[in-house]
Amino acid sequence: MKFSEIKGIALDKEQLKKYLENIASDHTLKAKSDKETYPVPEMEKNFEYITKTYEMLNSHLKLGVNVHPAGEWLLDNYYVIEETVKEVRKNLPLKKYVGFVGISEGKYKGYARSYVLAEEIISFTDGNFKSKDLEEYLVSYQNKKTLNMEEIWDINLFFKIALIERIKDICMKICASQMQKIKVESIIERLVENKTKDELKFKTSSYEYAKTIQTYSENKYTFIEYMSYKLKKYGKKGIPYLNILEEEINKQGLTLQEVIKKEHFDIALKKVSIGNSIKSIHAIQRMNFLEIFEKINGVEEILKQDPSKIYENMDYKTKDYYRNKVKEIAKKTKISEIYIAKKVIELANLQKEDTKKGHIGYYLIDKGRQELYHSLGLKNKETETKQKVEIYILLVNVISAVLSILIGIFFSNITQSILFGVIQAILIFIPITEIVIKIIENILGKIIKPKFIPKMDLSKGITEENRTMVVIPTIIDNRRKSKKISKYIRSILSSK
Repeated sequence: MKFSEIKGIALDKEQLKKYLENIASDHTLKAKSDKETYPVPEMEKNFEYITKTYEMLNSHLKLGVNVHPAGEWLLDNYYVIEETVKEVRKNLPLKKYVGFVGISEGKYKGYARSYVLAEEIISFTDGNFKSKDLEEYLVSYQNKKTLNMEEIWDINLFFKIALIERIKDICMKICASQMQKIKVESIIERLVENKTKDELKFKTSSYEYAKTIQTYSENKYTFIEYMSYKLKKYGKKGIPYLNILEEEINKQGLTLQEVIKKEHFDIALKKVSIGNSIKSIHAIQRMNFLEIFEKINGVEEILKQDPSKIYENMDYKTKDYYRNKVKEIAKKTKISEIYIAKKVIELANLQKEDTKKGHIGYYLIDKGRQELYHSLGLKNKETETKQKVEIYILLVNVISAVLSILIGIFFSNITQSILFGVIQAILIFIPITEIVIKIIENILGKIIKPKFIPKMDLSKGITEENRTMVVIPTIIDNRRKSKKISKYIRSILSSK
């Protein structure tokens, strides 16, 4: 199944929102996407097609052949497409793609839901949408089915893949159109200009590489329009050939003007379409997806109901850390992120009088996780911090004792004195312990991630309740300085 098969007229905003609600109702989901539907290899092929078309257009410019107006967009913005492909390639590995919620039934079976959603929106907007529109489209879908945090956060990658595929489709048509122009140039050289074989500039055989790009049926309108354009430039010399061309067109029940009008209309459509797609790539790169994410993410809206009012005043990294904890629990337990977030708020509300337990962080990153798992009807398999500390201390002491004993035995054998060996083992125990601690900490530092420290967002200033005084002990070596500092402190206090 290729998404280029999705065809449809552009819908207005309200029609598309209704359509997205309908497809949300129809989607039957499964936990993961199929690796066979991984879109990056297909994107690479699409980019290869785009690159070949780009190279063809450059060669045609050098030969003096008119470039399709849609092709001018490609020549000016090829670097944008190239950078977009590199970004998607880097940020969407196979392992990550498979982790997205997939479609379990229908023609999109196995595809990531967010990929299908992006393709549908691109198809029915002609690749033209704005940040505000995107928010509304995603909200419409979520009226029926909720997108998880990872789907919302990374949907921009799927929009880029869909836009590149759309550009590729237009490039194939541009390529077919350019090949018709080469045929016209070749005919003009041989029949109108009467050039010898050695003088021919346009040899269609030299453009055989273009056939490696998807083949389209011959565009007769392009051939006719460009042929009439070229013949008219030759004045009287081209009139006999132009008459023959018109006669052949008339035999098909058409007129030359009708054909030219239809071709110009088609050129305008392709120009608008590729323009929309490239503008949308630029728009996606400029969009503040953090803002969009926080507006439409259901988990974020729930966590903002934190009874302690602390969450809404935290910095972005801390909020993201909390949301990721919800996502981690959801993946482990196979329970909805929304349900888990609601359960966290429920537990915090029960303890809202308690400064610590009334904050959602207590249940996401602190001792309250046990209560959260219990409320979800699950057993928390995570090792408690207290148990981890006990294991750490036991491990240090056991290793240190074993090494000390071995060293004591070694010296006992050398000196033939058990007492000397025991004394040596006791004396060396503390230095050995220090060495063991350093080694274990070095190993743990490489395999265990440091614990994140939640932070408040104080970028707009420190709130009244969070203000404090920092006291720095200082030695004052004379009475004059003491009086000066006392005067300064009194002035500060009086100003308050």
